[in-house]
This record gives sequence, structure tokens and C-alpha cells, in this order.
Amino acid sequence: MSHAKAFRPYTILIVDDFVPWQRAVQRMFESETDLKIIGTAPDGLVAVQKAAEMHPDVILMDISLPGLIGFEATRQILSASPAQRILFLSEKRSSDFVKVAFQVGGLGYVLKSDCPDDLLPGIRAILRGERFMSHSLRDYRDSLHGA
Repeated sequence: MSHAKAFRPYTILIVDDFVPWQRAVQRMFESETDLKIIGTAPDGLVAVQKAAEMHPDVILMDISLPGLIGFEATRQILSASPAQRILFLSEKRSSDFVKVAFQVGGLGYVLKSDCPDDLLPGIRAILRGERFMSHSLRDYRDSLHGA
């Protein structure tokens, strides 16, 4: 039984309250054999519960969520499981939002409009332990090194 390690794709939890967006993100993974969506959560409270139950390798976290916003959900998830990898997916372009996303423990920040180009590279970067930022936000990079 201990011959060769069976291939196991990295698991992903999508946290977003807009179901058509959840489906669009899921479609981006259809041809990826090393990444698998294992669940979705419509708000921050459900995200915290599912993260504890499912132990996904990556959580794709929206910021604007009903009930518990993405930043607070991230704080709670990382408090319970500090090694969890969180990539924020948002349309919020403000450097303040980006800075807080990294301050609360996010490893990446991808604008929803940049997902076709940046989502998969962003996930793979944070799986390697690197920080990642959407290509449209590169101007913020220098100001965020202290975040």
C-alpha cells in the first residue's frame, strides 16, 4: 500500500455569494487535473464551517459577503488553521482593500476581471508559498511590501 503515492489534486473551496460567478469559476477548472473544486460557500460563516470540515488546500475568498465579510472569515479560518492558503477574488481595486487582504493573512489578490489570465497562476503561486497579485494591480506592489 505504500508503493507509490497516489496522485491527489489540490482541493479548492469557492466563497462567493453570487452563484453565476461560482459557476464561472468552476468552469475555469474543468480541464485542470491538478486542481479540484470540492465545495462552495455563499457567505463568510459557511466558509468558516466548510474550511474546518473540508480542509481545502486553497480558499478563493470574496470580500463582500453577507453576514461575515471575507476579511473576518479569513481571520477566523486562519485562527483555527494557520497553514490555510487564501486567495482573495474581488473587484475591489482600492489599495486599502488589497493591503488589508494581505494583512489578514491572504497570500494572493486577484481581480475578478483578471481571472481568465491570473486565477490559475495565482493559485499555483500560493501553493508554492509565494504571494500573488493580479497583473492589473502591479502598481500597488511597491506600496504593499510592508503589508
